[in-house]
Amino acid sequence: MTTIALPALTAFAVSLLLVRVCRALAVRWGYVANPRADRWHAKPTALFGGVGIALTVFIVYGALIGFREAPMLLTGAAVIFGVGLVDDLIGLKPYTRLIAEIAVASAYVFFGYRLAWVDSLTLDAMLTMFWIVGLTNAFNLLDNMDGLSGGISIIAGSALLVSLALNHGPTSDVLYLASLLGAIGGFLVYNVHPASVFMGDSGSLFIGLSLAVLTLASPHGTHASSNVLSIVIGPLMIAMVPIFDTTLVTVSRILSGRSAAQGGRDHSSHRLVAMGLSERGAVAVLWSLAALGGVLALAIRGQYYDWANIPAAIFSLGMIIFAVYLAHVRVYDVDASDLRTGQMTPFVISFVYRRRVAEVLLDLCLISLAYYSAYRLRFGGPALSEYFQMFLQSLPLIVGVQMVSLYAVGAYRGVWRHFGLMDGVTFARGVALGSTLSVLAILFLYRFENYSRGVFVIDAVLLMVLLCGSRASFRLMTEFAQRRSAGGERCVVYGTGSASLATIREAFGDRPLRILGFVDDDPGRRRMSLGGYSVLGDFAQLMEMIERRELDCVVLNTRIIDVDRLRAIEAACQDHNVDLLMLHINVQPFTVAS
Repeated sequence: MTTIALPALTAFAVSLLLVRVCRALAVRWGYVANPRADRWHAKPTALFGGVGIALTVFIVYGALIGFREAPMLLTGAAVIFGVGLVDDLIGLKPYTRLIAEIAVASAYVFFGYRLAWVDSLTLDAMLTMFWIVGLTNAFNLLDNMDGLSGGISIIAGSALLVSLALNHGPTSDVLYLASLLGAIGGFLVYNVHPASVFMGDSGSLFIGLSLAVLTLASPHGTHASSNVLSIVIGPLMIAMVPIFDTTLVTVSRILSGRSAAQGGRDHSSHRLVAMGLSERGAVAVLWSLAALGGVLALAIRGQYYDWANIPAAIFSLGMIIFAVYLAHVRVYDVDASDLRTGQMTPFVISFVYRRRVAEVLLDLCLISLAYYSAYRLRFGGPALSEYFQMFLQSLPLIVGVQMVSLYAVGAYRGVWRHFGLMDGVTFARGVALGSTLSVLAILFLYRFENYSRGVFVIDAVLLMVLLCGSRASFRLMTEFAQRRSAGGERCVVYGTGSASLATIREAFGDRPLRILGFVDDDPGRRRMSLGGYSVLGDFAQLMEMIERRELDCVVLNTRIIDVDRLRAIEAACQDHNVDLLMLHINVQPFTVAS
């Protein structure tokens, strides 16, 4: 481990110096990224951070290990770095850069680098080239917000480093990766928000290609596992966030009639900011997802493979749901100020039938996952192989019966962002009906011989959790974004016994409200929590907050209020430029105590 730590720490120290020098030279020579309509930064920022990263890797690796080790890895990385640098200096056509990337990927395949996902050498060669080119561009596209690409690279690279080091020891690939992570770490010191230097295409292409190649089976090494699924899923988990962002951007641009190759503010990070998160918060969310993917990758490629594939499948489905949610955030045809204020509106290309088809396909995966997990939990370890044939035999029956049962109870009529308790009751009815009919069908067809009743109980519980969790995810993500948002109007709700928070937000949907809490005159409600928000105090506390200018608006959420208090609130709000909002549902029944 000391051998691996040496190049990483050395590269970090060298990178701190070289990136600083490259930043100064970029400013002196005028190589800066100027603000543009399709870029996020608001002020000119120095390029050449990628130059510092690449030079650090070459210097440290050459001095400590020597260029004779892993010559193909170094040569390809140097070529793609040169392509990126030319793109930063004079600009290249997208197809020109793509041709160069394909040429480099072809060279790696020629020298024996393979994904080893399939038995067909021809198909595997094509998949390997697609993987190298795709992941290289994925990290390039991910470089769209301060600290994002660098942080994701360190997280993904660290997971890969641990996996390779534990299985192969300090090989030349491992030492190269350690040098790369140290160099990115030194760069990240200057790249976190607010960034003073960008890595540019030279850095993002260099990092993307290096990580893509290091996930492959090299001619002088093997994969960390002989299990085919772990070989496939491990790299996908490590690179989940870049793949996720690239897929979201590409699909959304194509559906919107825009070129997938052009720049824009439609990445996952930009959509998170449009939801109301701060720039640091958006980056932190994607960092966290990358870290989770890295942990799952290590578990899959390690001794916990038999159990890790279940959370990996759940994580993958969760990322798909997250992508669908982000696709509903409008980022096209909006001014930059709209994004920064946290305004979120439905994505223009959204049709009910498409959502329903996606919902059915999701449930197909969830039903299969729940049934497999039930068998895994009931018959853990080697015992599962004895019952696996019964699982395969009954799986089509379970899927068909459960899907029909969910449809029969009306599970596909709800709207995800309005998911509530009664929707949960509907799913409970569907799952109960499906489980009952499944048991009866197996009893009729197979006399229930060698089948376990416990499997169906576990399956029903897991399926209920997965179905409700997937539907409630939209509402949960919206609520999380609203509570974490640094923007929006600071708001206090006066009264706790009338409309719900969902009703309040829907009534004032044109105004982004950042609810701070409730105020209520009932002493019994003090220190209570409603919908996750605390009761801050009574009428006197509300008046103090208005006078201290801690609020932008007050929402009246009570049907009965003393006329003197109402007039006092109105006067205080008028004096301190605070909006007083009343729910439409409270206008008619609104009464005044005598």
